[in-house]
Amino acid sequence: MLMKSFRKKYPPNFVIGAVITVVMLLLILMSFFYTPYDITKMDSASKLAAPSFRHLMGCDNFGRDIFSRVLKGMENTFVIAFLTVVIGTAGGVLIGAFTGYFGGWLDEVLMRIIDVVFAFPSILLALVFVSIFGTGRYNVVAALGVAFIPSFARIVRSEFIKYREMDYVKSAQLAGVGRLRIIFVHILPNTFTVLMSSIMIGFNNAVLAEAGMSYLGIGVQPPDASLGSMLSESQTYLFSAPWYAVFPGLMIILLVLGFSLLADGIKA
Repeated sequence: MLMKSFRKKYPPNFVIGAVITVVMLLLILMSFFYTPYDITKMDSASKLAAPSFRHLMGCDNFGRDIFSRVLKGMENTFVIAFLTVVIGTAGGVLIGAFTGYFGGWLDEVLMRIIDVVFAFPSILLALVFVSIFGTGRYNVVAALGVAFIPSFARIVRSEFIKYREMDYVKSAQLAGVGRLRIIFVHILPNTFTVLMSSIMIGFNNAVLAEAGMSYLGIGVQPPDASLGSMLSESQTYLFSAPWYAVFPGLMIILLVLGFSLLADGIKA
């Protein structure tokens, strides 16, 4: 009975996703304080060395420890994805909440702008932004954050349109409750489940977008580590040193998989 209750409350997808995510977050946390080697240290004697007890994931074409660089790459990817989602969520919640609740001309104007921006893929908007303002971690965060606002705005707006007609909202309006209080205290908390699921999916998209931009050379810049740039560097050595590509790629897959399963579990 207890097991059935647990499974109903925490679906298998959620549990598996939580385990994967916790492990990944622990590795990322470790990277802030410790890496086995300096990620910029080159060792000509260890160029393309295979995985061993000394180098758990082998070495790259410069003799740098791949495990250390993967840890730092995960850290950079996580920080960029996290900040991207924060910007996208904050902007999207504000726009979606006000347009969904008030409607009228405000909804028409802002949502037409959102529709135009949403018509372009977020990665394309980010590429345009970076090409104008330059590369680097914080430019990538700003570019992706702005590009992610439309998707969050549309989700939050649809939820507010649904809840603004509820009886409890009408009662609050009749009681003279302020509009901002109705928006942020009465309606917004009820969007939590949908919003959290969207945040998880948004995080996954941000991870893939950052990896893609770094792969193209317009994201995190050398000598700093990035999972995307490591994949780009490793493509020449796919057959001679496959571990060079396998481990960064595996970390991207696990990051995305963990949060995807969490999002699926929250929906359930």
